[in-house]
Amino acid sequence: MATITALGLLSGGLDSLLSCRVIAAQGIRVRALKFVTPFFDHHLLDQQKEYQRDVLEKYGIEVELIDLSDGYIELLKNPAHGFGKNFNPCIDCKIMMLTRARQLMESYQASFLFTGEVLGQRPMSQRRDTLNVIERDSGCEDILLRPLCAKRMDPTRPEREGLVDRQQLYGFSGRGRRPQIDLAHAMGITEFPAPAGGCVLTDPNLASRIERFYAGLFSFGREQFQVNDIKLLLTGRQFRLPGGHWLVLGRNEQENDRIAELRGPDDWLMYMPERPGPTG
Repeated sequence: MATITALGLLSGGLDSLLSCRVIAAQGIRVRALKFVTPFFDHHLLDQQKEYQRDVLEKYGIEVELIDLSDGYIELLKNPAHGFGKNFNPCIDCKIMMLTRARQLMESYQASFLFTGEVLGQRPMSQRRDTLNVIERDSGCEDILLRPLCAKRMDPTRPEREGLVDRQQLYGFSGRGRRPQIDLAHAMGITEFPAPAGGCVLTDPNLASRIERFYAGLFSFGREQFQVNDIKLLLTGRQFRLPGGHWLVLGRNEQENDRIAELRGPDDWLMYMPERPGPTG
């Protein structure tokens, strides 16, 4: 019998790790996709091999990094489902990821997709109605399995067709973490990150910077935002000069080096070569 392959979204948090292990425990080959943008986990692209080796050694999961930067930068201009508490387009973010995962299914010979979502865990993106919208708008209806809360959802095609044993899935719900922690211990997972998200768009201070940037309050001589523009926006102190020009000022040696590294060919770089001080 041919091995069944499933594609899973790996955020790096406990829930997505558990989902990978739950599916793999049924003899299914799990291929995990780790999506990155300038707003979360983009640094992993500089250490891709090390990251893949670390995840494989710690958790037994094969993972690929997928860069969504260009599309994500464009998405923030007008997300169809709006923003969360800050500048976080959580619903459209998940739709974008799942759409890309669905497009990759054929190349991985995957029979279905899965995520670590838990019904009711997040107020914006994990309500039952929102989960249904995400499935519909990503084109993943009936092929998207959520192993940690599957018993509280309608059976999906992989369950109905016998690719996955529904009885070995779970019915978690709500914001409590105890069931996931207990399951992790039962699976021998002792090292896992805290549940807080790593997306800067949920950080009130950084989200405010990014929102002002998208509102057109800065003039920087380019029609399209680039990845390095976002990285500069998250570095040092930010100033709007007369005429709307944008100044980024380093607060320490590390930020000074970062600004010099990220400078574009049309950007001005200011520093004092003969004495210590900020780079801008």
